Amino acid sequence: MSDGSDMVQRAAAISESRDLPQVIADTSPATTESRESTRRPGRRLRGAVAHKLGVAILSGQYKPGDVLTGEIAAAEALDVSRGAYREAVQVLTAKGLVESRVKTGTHVLPRERWNLLDPDVLAWAFTGEPDARLVRSLFELRLVIEPAAAAFAAERRTRADLKRMGDALKGMRRHSLATPAGVAADRDFHDALLHATGNDAMVVLGSSIGAAVAWTTQFKQRTRALIRDPIPDHARVYDAIVAKDVAGANAAMRLLVELALTDTRIAMPPRAEDERTDPL
Repeated sequence: MSDGSDMVQRAAAISESRDLPQVIADTSPATTESRESTRRPGRRLRGAVAHKLGVAILSGQYKPGDVLTGEIAAAEALDVSRGAYREAVQVLTAKGLVESRVKTGTHVLPRERWNLLDPDVLAWAFTGEPDARLVRSLFELRLVIEPAAAAFAAERRTRADLKRMGDALKGMRRHSLATPAGVAADRDFHDALLHATGNDAMVVLGSSIGAAVAWTTQFKQRTRALIRDPIPDHARVYDAIVAKDVAGANAAMRLLVELALTDTRIAMPPRAEDERTDPL
């Protein structure tokens, strides 16, 4: 039976490999079942397999309507147990990416069924080159939610809310958005702002908005440094909330998101399919 270090190494190999399984030479029941005894399904392996499949779907390698490689072949190719593979597919199912059907296999669902606000799904999308349609959708959502959230926060914030936002802003200034710590502080700022609205439905969106902020910020820096420092934009939002300036907080947040969209447009390489269907 594999020990913990074997599972870690196998998970790393799955995450780093680029090609998905297509066919396996020997998939007889005797062969696959004998290997089952030498593998241990675990959370790390399940997560690595789910990540690999999720990235393939979000990148377009598997398209809506496509059927995933069969369980036996996929488990063999990835060197994981069939149980671990099934658990990974269940993860994708819970996120609306796939659906298993009797006799016909596991199908990729239409894009409108995907839970695009799930933090894992966003991570998979930004592992490769996110398409313009997704990026545009995220920023349109932010433009609907965050300016209104900033206005509510200006009206309803507590001292604890201001401290949390202020600490996050200090963290952004201390570390800069070029560091993981700075990106985490940026995410904390937006999460704290949503919490300050006192609106439970908006608070629930915190993890999704935070993930969108974090991934787009990292994406903008993949090939070069940020062309503009967005921390002063956050400071303007914070100052308006401190001052209980409802209209000012709304306007400052709208400008922040619009400038972030402009920065992202500049960072995204042009792709012919995006230009034809979904210009950013």
